[in-house]
Amino acid sequence: MEREKKKKREWRRRSGQEKAEGENQAGGGTMETGHDPLGQMRNKTVHRITHFPVDKMTHHLGEELSRREGQTEGETTRVSAVRNKEESGIQMGTEKMEEMNTGLITVTDRDDDDPPSIPPAPSISPAPSIPPAPSISPLSISTLSSPSPSFLAPLSSFSPVPSLTPPLPPSVELCAVLTDTRLTLDVYQGGTAVLQVLWVSVPGQLRGLQYLRLGSEDRGALEGALEVLPHLTQLRSLAIRGHCFHDAHGDPLPGLLTSLPPSLSSLSLLVHLDLSFNLLSSFPPCLLTLPLLSTLLLGHNHLTDLPPSFGPLPALRYLSLLGNCLASLPPSLGQLKTLHTLDVSYNLLETLPEEIGALEELVKLELSHNRLKRLPETMGCLLSLRDLVIHSNDLRVLPVCLCLDKLDKLKIDVRNNPLGRPPTPPPLPPTPGQVETRIPELHLGPNRHRFCVSPAGCHVFLPGGAELLFPSGCLATTTTLQWAERRPDRKWVWLEEHDFLLSRPLELLPHGISFLKPVEVCVPYHRSRKGEVVVRRFDGQQWSTLSTETRRGSIGHSSHPGGRPARLACVSVRQFSWFVAVGRPVRDSCSVTPEGALLVSRSDAGIKLTFPPDCTVQTRTIILQVLQVSVTEVQTLCGDPQARVSPLLCLSQDPSIQFLQPIKVQVPLPTGLTGHTVDLSCLHLLHGDPSAHTWTDITSQVSLYVTQLYAIFYITHFSWYWLWYTTQRCVSGVVRRVYQRLKQFQVQFLVLQRRTDPKQVLLQCLPADKVDNRVQSLSEQYDGPQPSDLCDLLEGEQFFAGFERGLDVSADRPDCAEGRLSFVFYSRLKNLKEVYVCPTQKQEGSIRGQVSFYRGEVPSDIPQEVARKRKGHDSQWLATLPLRLPGLNSEGGSNGMDWEQPRYPPLNLGDPESGYLTEANLLAISLQIGQDWRSIGINLGISYQELDRMQYKYRDNLGAVVLEMLFHWARGQQQEGVGLCPAGGPGQQGIGAVPRLIDAMVESGRRDLAEEIKDIVRLGTRKYNESLRRVGLEEEEKRPSTDTDPSPSH
Repeated sequence: MEREKKKKREWRRRSGQEKAEGENQAGGGTMETGHDPLGQMRNKTVHRITHFPVDKMTHHLGEELSRREGQTEGETTRVSAVRNKEESGIQMGTEKMEEMNTGLITVTDRDDDDPPSIPPAPSISPAPSIPPAPSISPLSISTLSSPSPSFLAPLSSFSPVPSLTPPLPPSVELCAVLTDTRLTLDVYQGGTAVLQVLWVSVPGQLRGLQYLRLGSEDRGALEGALEVLPHLTQLRSLAIRGHCFHDAHGDPLPGLLTSLPPSLSSLSLLVHLDLSFNLLSSFPPCLLTLPLLSTLLLGHNHLTDLPPSFGPLPALRYLSLLGNCLASLPPSLGQLKTLHTLDVSYNLLETLPEEIGALEELVKLELSHNRLKRLPETMGCLLSLRDLVIHSNDLRVLPVCLCLDKLDKLKIDVRNNPLGRPPTPPPLPPTPGQVETRIPELHLGPNRHRFCVSPAGCHVFLPGGAELLFPSGCLATTTTLQWAERRPDRKWVWLEEHDFLLSRPLELLPHGISFLKPVEVCVPYHRSRKGEVVVRRFDGQQWSTLSTETRRGSIGHSSHPGGRPARLACVSVRQFSWFVAVGRPVRDSCSVTPEGALLVSRSDAGIKLTFPPDCTVQTRTIILQVLQVSVTEVQTLCGDPQARVSPLLCLSQDPSIQFLQPIKVQVPLPTGLTGHTVDLSCLHLLHGDPSAHTWTDITSQVSLYVTQLYAIFYITHFSWYWLWYTTQRCVSGVVRRVYQRLKQFQVQFLVLQRRTDPKQVLLQCLPADKVDNRVQSLSEQYDGPQPSDLCDLLEGEQFFAGFERGLDVSADRPDCAEGRLSFVFYSRLKNLKEVYVCPTQKQEGSIRGQVSFYRGEVPSDIPQEVARKRKGHDSQWLATLPLRLPGLNSEGGSNGMDWEQPRYPPLNLGDPESGYLTEANLLAISLQIGQDWRSIGINLGISYQELDRMQYKYRDNLGAVVLEMLFHWARGQQQEGVGLCPAGGPGQQGIGAVPRLIDAMVESGRRDLAEEIKDIVRLGTRKYNESLRRVGLEEEEKRPSTDTDPSPSH
């Protein structure tokens, strides 16, 4: 450190001497007090070779330039004059500076006889901003003498790097989000709050921002960001979007932006603006004053109208308004003369303004998914139009102007329109005796399993989200029906290969009843991100898959109070039976005749089956299923980082006989491969036998060739086919092991006890990726050991939970045999049961038992390779977790995992005459206390340390902190035996606590709660007096203090 200080002082002293000489030569003696620290480098060379590291030189240069900013106005004027003169013709220093090397700037003496070689160094140019990767060029002396403001900012900014944690993760550094003129904050949840932190810490680095991306899911952070944005006047691209992140259920988080401040009009250089997926209900007026705005994205908001004038947007070329609530477009839309693309799809448009024909440069017009019934004739004036998307409307005829020769290059998408159909006739007027009938609704409670349906029909809403729609006339007489939700037992569930259960079986009774009209049965199901959802029906003998449609449930009817409507899988049936929702890979089918056919997968349009003519004599039904497989998961399972796979094809036919000619199969090449980069020696086509669970490499037995994007091969019979790219030799064995592992789920077991009642035990089995969120959601009410280690289970596999070492189930349950609870694992369901446990023998102290999980019966269709691993010693054991139960001397502990804590008596603050303040009353009061809980605690006499302990114990749970604070104080009052009321007797504890609590509420500014406490106490007093009157003791026991106000006197 001392050596560095000496070097700095020597450099400054030398710079001061050289400055004076440079000023005399460059300024002709006119500069008396102005100093140019770099003038010496132009006109007078240094008398020795001086090496300065780049970072140190820029540091000293920043200090010197910062010091010069404090010079007098006269000095600044003279320096500017010298700069102008120097920039016009003096470049002598530049001519002598040659290439510079890594981190060193070398200035040589012109008089030296043997000048050393000068290594190259990065150049500093007088551009407005420093590019991220500057090219290597000689250092410009004029640039160093007159740096631009954008160059001064990074050199003179030596403030410490601001802390970005939270909201960003600790591993994220500033350079990861801020690079030159670009700031990206929409890749970290809550990252928008960083903008305000950076503006306070390093405003100089933000003033030159040109590209900024923000998420709008955090309202507080968004408000802070909107305050900073008007200062970023160099912005050219701005994105404030929602749907950047997802919640625990996988649903995207909506953006919370509702408006823009008028001060945003200061962003006059803005070219690109993205405000998609927000809550904008009106067009922000400040956007109309942005003269350079070229791209504006307002999709998926709540816009209902547009401004009456678009005149001030002369540069707008791309406007997206899709997914809003626009019922019409204003005539001012024709003012956007430069508009190139207009997207107003997914709105409520019924007509278009005639002025839309004034958009002379419009190339693409998106109008799909609206309610358009006609198009204006002026659209014939759109001579630049090339793409017109008008599908999914109510158009019955197209205007003649769209068929003109002038629009010969126009492409029109008119799918899903009633073109050519006659207009729908108006409905007939109702007859005098006709009365409009509306199907009645019936909402059933959890314990109501019977209901009646009349011939008028009924819309029945079942608990959990299920719906039954009985149309009018489906029954001849009023009939009593029943419903029941069964346990997902294997008896009521049928799963095929790669299927997974999405709902509990729904049984509708009676089974033999027949309806005159189809009845719609809607089964709620858990979300499935891949594949399709179908409903299967069991009629008592066999299963069948029904034609299924999916939709959201009715508004106002949710499986959870206040939640979103349930996802429903709906089918139409004429008889009642068992119904269950199942997820499966997307299935496509077609009928192949002797003329041939083409089958394209809905899951991946690149997968095609081509059936040539005469490939069959009789008509066949072909079924194609596509199973998408994660490449990263395959690489992890097989241990080959170079492995790639295509989708797995499951082909079947009816009847199952070979084709007369080869069938052409086209599949996409594995991800990351093309026809030019693929090594054909590593490309393998595997044939799978679903009955024997084997895989065979048939690459050499089929005709396989590749194009740029696809692999094509020919087959004569159907089975499973899987295209692999791997460097391993034994491909068949690797594929067999990977396929079996893909069918299994890695799960963990939970054993938790309710905090208020340790004998109530929750048992659950979940996939490993869902365990953390589940434990967090249960942590307030349950406690227990950590989840078990990872285990492998198949969809629909049975397992048991057994209580051991002195514990048993305290109930007779049909799913409990020999002390073991029976489960069936389904990956999309909860797999949860709650039971009461008891000790097998009465004993003193705690019982340290355990819960062990065991496999059940091995499924009949399990592969032999998997079955072999489940044989031998302890083959059925899965996991064991500890469980401790309080003994007789500690029964009813307040915390299920801390048996040694004393049991507190019920809280009764006050006396019989002034009214008791019970635990239930305190709970109701705690629900109304918010952030002022600490002030109330201080006024109640609780220490700061105790309040901090409570806050740490229940962090992230304000309600639990408030309740703990009130109960802690109340128990202290009982133990101290406070008796401030005159009626207090020796056996009445906590009598004066009520006035003390009222005092604390008043002092904390919560008079509303103080009044509520008074009302509670008055109610208790009135009930006490009424009880005295009933027993005839009113005159004997009545006291003057009975009707007094419980609040303290001041």
